[in-house]
This record gives sequence, structure tokens and C-alpha cells, in this order.
Amino acid sequence: MKIRLFLTAMFLAVVSSSAVAANRPNVIFFLSDDHRADFLSCAGHPIVKTPVIDSLAEKGVRFENAFVTTSICAASRATLFTGLWERSHKYTFGTPDIAAPMIDASYPAVLKRAGYRTGFVGKFGVSAGPGGTAKMFDSFVPLNRNKYWKKQPDGSLRHLTDITGDKSIEFIESCSANKPFCLSVSFNAPHAEDNDKADHFPWPETENGLYEDVTIPPPLVSTDFWKTLPEFFHKSMHRERFFWRWDTEEKYQKNVKAYYRMLTGLDRNMGRVLKALGEKGLAENTIVIFMGDNGYYKGSRGFAGKWSHFEESLRVPLVIYDPRLPENRRGQVLQQMALNVDVPATILGNALGQAHETYQGRDLSPLIDDFAVGPWRTDFFCEHLMDNAGIPKYEGVRGERYVYARYFQNLPEGEFLHDLKEDPLQLKNLATSAEHAAILKKMRSRCDELRDSLGGEYSLENVPTLKYLREKGASRNK
Repeated sequence: MKIRLFLTAMFLAVVSSSAVAANRPNVIFFLSDDHRADFLSCAGHPIVKTPVIDSLAEKGVRFENAFVTTSICAASRATLFTGLWERSHKYTFGTPDIAAPMIDASYPAVLKRAGYRTGFVGKFGVSAGPGGTAKMFDSFVPLNRNKYWKKQPDGSLRHLTDITGDKSIEFIESCSANKPFCLSVSFNAPHAEDNDKADHFPWPETENGLYEDVTIPPPLVSTDFWKTLPEFFHKSMHRERFFWRWDTEEKYQKNVKAYYRMLTGLDRNMGRVLKALGEKGLAENTIVIFMGDNGYYKGSRGFAGKWSHFEESLRVPLVIYDPRLPENRRGQVLQQMALNVDVPATILGNALGQAHETYQGRDLSPLIDDFAVGPWRTDFFCEHLMDNAGIPKYEGVRGERYVYARYFQNLPEGEFLHDLKEDPLQLKNLATSAEHAAILKKMRSRCDELRDSLGGEYSLENVPTLKYLREKGASRNK
């Protein structure tokens, strides 16, 4: 292991702009915001239309079991840049900047040093510190909602999703075949406009009328499920925001249709960017990755938002298209567990042949190419450490059959054990079941093991960003 890490470090150190061959693959990484795994037509959704993502899945691969390790925008995006779990990068809403060494090791910074032209368009969602974005990107175009409709120089209004497409196309058009590029496109859509309680999901005009004649079925799990949960959930942000969007049939029908229109608008703009890529003659050497930054309850369980340990929150879409993939590997739906922490390793693995030595994720390419990779993960550590009274902190393990979570500031009632084989919707909590005592003990131990490998037990002393929050009383976003 030490030899491999040494060779990796040496490789990355000696790669320079002149050493990057013209045939190095380009990379476009598309990221959606608040997007659950089943909200794709290629994943079997009966209503929402995502033809561009469907086409990428048909030509590439889709990961059926893709997850985030922390289900919130800021921490998940920090993981996507740094290749580290939240407990290791220690970044979430309201905390100090991502540490400079982690920015230096981020996939765009590594690629930029290696001679790639790096670009970013859309919702950055993290703080990279003084000079951080300059280390990461040659072209940095941050775009944020509040509001989605932006006034243009001629006085007209243009939707942020379309502007994101416009700016991404501008970057593609400025590229050439002589210098490889990596473009990160981070859509704000379909995240709600939280400051507008009447129009939560404003969609682009192109999607006007979509889904109007459809009756949206009720959520995956009954909206009364929350009543079975401990009291601390009853006062959580899950419940608060449920009444913003999902608590009446009229609001539910209106907001789900609007949310789906935003998804289709995002998909359409991905198509615009990929069309520009083809017209530039760069498509045959460009890997395309699409992922969601976290899941989304959309009223399921009587919840809004994400944040907690249930499947709707952790499970996200992931599609990877590599034009070099042989025909017999195209259209595969892979079952191995893939995580957001794997994305940086996958990008660098394809671009430079090696991931950065600090990354905690794994390159997914051998799975896609059907190479022998040895044992693959059968579980993963999940957590949420944001210091917010409305979002209970937890840590847990999501395994192939069992899910364990402990809301460690709300014990003993905040401990959960689910059997996905017998109870795939996670309706029963088996943590107090005598029959499952041995499984509970095993999952507790596994949680401790994974936690300790990533930074140890939660405390203000070993989570300095949260100590900073307490001392400074910093304001918190969601």
C-alpha cells in the first residue's frame, strides 16, 4: 500500500501541462440538486421525462445503488470535490472554509496542475478559502438561485437553468482538441426556491404545460409515517418544511408537477451542452458523469428535504457514459454500491490513471469496464453533522440488507435498525427487537469501526468547525 501511494504521489507530481497527451479524455460532470434516484425515466419513473439522461444510461452505465454519504448540499459537494467523508473534510453549512490542503487535492485542482483546462458553472455550494477557486478552475462562473429568473441586459428574464446551459456551452466552445478539459456543471435545479412560499419550483418556459394532465400518485411512504418516529423528529425541519409544500393535495399536485418540470428543464440543458460538444468535435473523447447531490423526500413519510438516514434521502441517481466503452458493456445497470465520495477518484482515474493519495473513495471505472476489482464494498458509513437544532445529527451504516442509524444526541430512542429484505420501505424499527439483538450489536460495532477510521467519535474537540460555530454563533443555512 505504501509503495502504491508513493508511486501515485510521484506520478501526480511529475505530470505537467506538456506531459498531458492530447488523447487524454475530457470530462463533463453534471450535478443536480435535491434529486432522488428514482426520479429518472430510465430508472422506471412513470411520469418524469429525462430523455438526455436516459440516452447517457443507454450508451453508458447506470448505478442502481448509488448513495451520498451525507445528505445535504454543502457537505455532499465538499465530498464530491475532496473525495473525503464529512467527518474527514469537516465542512458543512456555516463552517469555516474547506482546508487549503484539501482544496489542493480536489479533482479540479489536481487536473489543472496536470495541464487540464478546468471550468465550473453553476452552484458552487462550498467555501474554498482565499485563492481556492483560482487553484481549482481556469474558468469559474458561479450561478445561484434566489431568484431563478434573472434579468438580462435587454430587460428580458431568463431562467437560471437555461443560463447554466448557456455558460456551459460558452466554455465548450472555447475548448480545443489540443488541450483536455474538465467541466463541472452544477445545476441549482430542481432545488426549491425556499424564499418564495407561493412558487417553490419555478420552471423554464420551455417546460410550460408538461405534466398538466397527470394526476401525481401519493408519496412512496404514507405521510402519516412520521407519527411512528420519536418526538425529536416531530419538531424537525423535515416537518416544518412539509407544511411549506406537501401538506395539502392541491399544493402536492402543483409542486410535484413544477418540480418535475424543473428536472426536465435540467435534462434539456444537458442535451444543449452535449450537442455543443458534438458540434465542436469533442464528443468522442469526453466522459460524461451525471449525479444528484442528495436525495429528496418530496412528502414521503410526511417529510420535506433530505438530511436523515432513510433511503429517499441517501439514494441518488448516477450515470456514467464513456464513449470508449465497448458495445457489450453499454446499457448496463450495475448493482455495486457507488458513492459520491467515489466521483473524484473516478474522474482522476480516467484522466490521469491514478486517484489522489488522500481520497477515501474508489475509482468506479473497473466496475464499468468489468475488470477484476476484488472485493467491493458491501456497506458504507453515512452521517450528518450540521449543527442545527432542526436537523438531528446522526451516524450510521447502510449495508446490503441492514441499515443502522443512531441519532447520538437523542439516545436511546434515536437508534434505528432496518431489514431491507423483509421491510424495504423501512417502516419497522428493529432496534428494540430481542430477535435482532445480535444484528444490532454487529451493526453498532461496524458503525464504530467505520467512524473511527474516518475521524473518530463526534465531539466539539475533534470537529473543530462545529466548535467554531458554537463559539461564533455563526448563522446557518440549509
